[in-house]
Amino acid sequence: MLASIHPLGERVRHNRWSVTVTAYLLGSAAGGAAVGAVAGGIGQAMRVDSLMPRWSAAVVLAGAFVVELASRGRQLPGPRRQVNEDWLNRYRGWVYGAGFGFQLGAGVTTIITTAGVYAFVALAFLAASPSAGAVIGLTFGIVRALPVLALARARQPGDLHRVHRRLSRLAAPARHLGAAALVALTGLAAIR
Repeated sequence: MLASIHPLGERVRHNRWSVTVTAYLLGSAAGGAAVGAVAGGIGQAMRVDSLMPRWSAAVVLAGAFVVELASRGRQLPGPRRQVNEDWLNRYRGWVYGAGFGFQLGAGVTTIITTAGVYAFVALAFLAASPSAGAVIGLTFGIVRALPVLALARARQPGDLHRVHRRLSRLAAPARHLGAAALVALTGLAAIR
């Protein structure tokens, strides 16, 4: 999906990249917040805050770290669908930007490539509050959407190729950084 929304493609489709990417970022934030609020609401209804030990979040994060290491960037169990790229030629940029963003920010509606998706939903559930879950999901959705900004300067085909090569080189370090973040968050959750 990241390859679909860039200034060059938006210009060819007669859309403004800034409008499409803003809709994408807002949609991703909204998707994450919506799933987080629902998970937090379910946790609240089930009263998990009174049932689960305080260190449950640390267990969730440590488990996500183990899964992340074992998966080595491969697709995890979950949906087998990606966003519908037919939207690119069917709708205005802000429509598919918001739609793609919402689906990807929600995390659980498209192909899952990181255990962080499951961790975000579990943490929102453990928060046992729709508002706390929404904040967790909002954060997830925003962070999930940020890589699209790497394409901001891709104005010519050569620029696009260079960005994709650079992103490809950074894929493994990004996975390691994500795993390190899970370790750091595990430590913070354990001392909470």
